[in-house]
Amino acid sequence: MLLHKLLTVTLLPLNSVVHVAAAYVAYRLFQERALHARRDKKMLEKKSKKARLRHSLATSIALMAALSASGDVFGGAGCSPFGDAPAQVNQGWFAKVVTAGSSACIGGRLLGPWSDLNGGARYACLYEPASQGEREPLPMVVFLHPSLTSAYSAIFTGLVGLTHKGVLSVENPGFILLAPQGRYTPHGYPGFDSKGLGWDNWYRQLSLAGAVVAQGVTYSENVDAAAIDHFVGEMAATGKVDRHRIYVMGWSNGAAMALLYALNRPWVAAGAVYSAPDPFSALFDACTQTPVAVAPAGNGQARVFNPRVPLMHVRNNCEIAGLCPNGSRFAARVRALGGSIEDVIINSSGGQVPSCDDSCGTDEMGLGQIGTVAALRGLARHVRWPAQWNGRMLNFLKQHPLTNDPAKAQIKGFAQYPPNFD
Repeated sequence: MLLHKLLTVTLLPLNSVVHVAAAYVAYRLFQERALHARRDKKMLEKKSKKARLRHSLATSIALMAALSASGDVFGGAGCSPFGDAPAQVNQGWFAKVVTAGSSACIGGRLLGPWSDLNGGARYACLYEPASQGEREPLPMVVFLHPSLTSAYSAIFTGLVGLTHKGVLSVENPGFILLAPQGRYTPHGYPGFDSKGLGWDNWYRQLSLAGAVVAQGVTYSENVDAAAIDHFVGEMAATGKVDRHRIYVMGWSNGAAMALLYALNRPWVAAGAVYSAPDPFSALFDACTQTPVAVAPAGNGQARVFNPRVPLMHVRNNCEIAGLCPNGSRFAARVRALGGSIEDVIINSSGGQVPSCDDSCGTDEMGLGQIGTVAALRGLARHVRWPAQWNGRMLNFLKQHPLTNDPAKAQIKGFAQYPPNFD
């Protein structure tokens, strides 16, 4: 029992601290270069116009080189009606070793492999109550892991231990926990987290019709969303799942993907996530978009197909990379869609507070001017799942089962609602 507790408190932070610390170093490098640039600007005011031009060019090249070293986050094929280009899987030997080594389920059952739209092998971990076979269909929570971890990280949230007793429906205690695994791809994040296992929330083609044509170009479906669809459908086909109570949860990059998925999948009853960057606009995203519930007016907007899904977002008042204001802007955008979101900001003790801590950043995209101590506070809190909020998050989901909404029943492909996934 002691070993289990030690693993719970240390293993995930050790794994996560590596990437958040690297991200912090990259951010501090960016900050230092910006500071030097401001100092140099004052000195350059005394120099000739020609000298200023030469110095500005050199500074720009140095800054772009530093950012490129953090992950080439500004590269790609440019923006489209669906944001950034689809993330490409890293085929290097290291990426393959990491992916294969992470395809394991500690204490759960492995589902897969299933070949996704690009031919990649996809897996998921399944955690069920021991006596699930004797029960009526149970609610199902789809948990999406943070970047640089894998499906097994669900065990560090405390949710796995609640599958036999957590109440998500009035009649039946317990729930099914499904944890799909992401892919090894580039991310729109700084430093070490610029690539690794995770989710592509930057390519936002999640149409219910699959591949679509826009501006004369055919755009395939988001590969990660399609993989989640597959495992949700596989479980729904077993008859074990209460189709009115399919929920999503997620952490960090997985939380961003969970929000994007929930906003686009009418069979998702509700979502509750922790510490999510805005899936439409955060950090180094080169192709930011605003979510809309109607046909988009241009590439700066992204249509969502489930805009009124109830959402809960638990986040820190001092967040990694200064992301607390980013979460506030996301909440405002959800409400502008006509949706609802319970936006919960917590302090270091887990208590709810009314607003962000400005000392940890005020930029709505994140990565603003943040002091060293504040940055360290943010990353330390980001890598800890707030287990004391599990009860509140599950209760939020319980209060929002899927109803037989006639409007949703008109959505193409869903004549029967909830869908059969057949």
